[in-house]
Amino acid sequence: MIIQTAPSNLRTICLVLSAIAFVALPKQRAFAETKSDAERLEKLERAVELLQKRNAELEQEVHSLKKEKSSGPATASAPAPHPLKEEQRSRFTPDSKSDVEKTEVKEEKKPLFVLTGASEIKLALGGFLQTQFEGGDVFAFEGRFGSGAIDDRFRLRRARINLTGDFADQFDFKVEGEFEQSDVSLTVRDATGRTLASNSTRTEFGATDIFINWHDFPEFQIKVGQYKAPFGLEQLSADTKLFLTERTEVTSALTPERQVGVQVWGKPFATAMPDQKDLLTYWAGIFNGNGRNNSINDNDEFMYAGRIEIQPWKGSLAGQEAWVRFGGNALSSRDANGTVLSPAGTLRVNSDGSLSTFTAPSEAEREGYGVDGSFHWGPFDLIAEYLSEDYKARPASGVRPAFADFGADGGYVQASYFIVPKKLQAVARYETFNPGQVRNDDIRSVFAGVNYYIHGDDVKLMANYIHTWSDFRESNPSLGASDFDEVILRLQVVF
Repeated sequence: MIIQTAPSNLRTICLVLSAIAFVALPKQRAFAETKSDAERLEKLERAVELLQKRNAELEQEVHSLKKEKSSGPATASAPAPHPLKEEQRSRFTPDSKSDVEKTEVKEEKKPLFVLTGASEIKLALGGFLQTQFEGGDVFAFEGRFGSGAIDDRFRLRRARINLTGDFADQFDFKVEGEFEQSDVSLTVRDATGRTLASNSTRTEFGATDIFINWHDFPEFQIKVGQYKAPFGLEQLSADTKLFLTERTEVTSALTPERQVGVQVWGKPFATAMPDQKDLLTYWAGIFNGNGRNNSINDNDEFMYAGRIEIQPWKGSLAGQEAWVRFGGNALSSRDANGTVLSPAGTLRVNSDGSLSTFTAPSEAEREGYGVDGSFHWGPFDLIAEYLSEDYKARPASGVRPAFADFGADGGYVQASYFIVPKKLQAVARYETFNPGQVRNDDIRSVFAGVNYYIHGDDVKLMANYIHTWSDFRESNPSLGASDFDEVILRLQVVF
């Protein structure tokens, strides 16, 4: 504390010091009695002078500290201001008579805390958005022409939000929902014709992946919930990792897409041979078989699906990472009347050669298989896949089948190359699909695309041109055009 002595208090100080001196001085006999009043006053005056000098020094020190505080912004060596004090801002507003200091105090913003509800050791919120323009013969490559034609449009192709996490007990999970519904209108009914599920309005929020996976042993993991059944290389590829905007028609028509069930899967060499962990991967699952977001099985039967992948070689080729991979799938299902047999695409051939969703009009069964191969070398990728599926009607309780047996198949070859490493990519694909229900009902398409990776797959621009031929309409000119063209432009953002 700094004490400043004003001149008006000088007399009081003198009197106090006189009293102290009077009490403290020892009594001297003859020598003390000879002291004069003048000598005592002289000592008091000297004491006062010392106090005044000290007071002046203290005033000078205070003045110096104030000047140092008001000078310029703090230097780099000065300590940082307290974070709470930064919320206070002082400004001077000039007035006609004087400068009036006004202090604006901002309320401190409270931090946001997110806590895990159980024993999660990792929790991540994310999602992605795919917006696109579709012009020309929209989705003609899926047989949407003639009676099933779609107009030009801007479209939210996918808009998803997800939550993923890991538990301390070697479990991981995913919960994901879709704001934008598919163009495929699905209505699931039981054997009596009662509607079990429908997305015909395409206005509701729908779940995509909802599962829990036990991964304590990488060689043997167990996955329970709703997710993609292990059938089809292109179908199992992530939506955000595709080199072209849309999957092939054979993939959409013949793969079961997301189902509710349980599967075991793993990499048998993950622990024994870490450098060759991808040498072999397997999946084997049991599912309801009647699509996603449906809690009721269509009958007492289940769908069985499995896949195996082999990577016989991985190394370096001309200084670039390279590998070769082969895969195979199998599927079997016995389905009730009203089950949608093409949940992700179009399969049934209409009278004008267009395709639509195929719903079993009576008891049915399906058997399918597929093979695929892929080669990766630095900026280049080559992928080929073939899928085949047989659909058979089966009698139930003496009721005659309502459709004839048929087999559908198809495949594709796709090549891509980075013109500018990790930035500009060119892609081309040829695909063919045979619905197998009438003569010359094949649909063939050629895709050509360019991808610009602004920030990897997280921010990506895609442009595709598609040309499609319909053999059925070419054989029946009265139906109209048999060649179709479409352009798709997409912006993808992953967050």
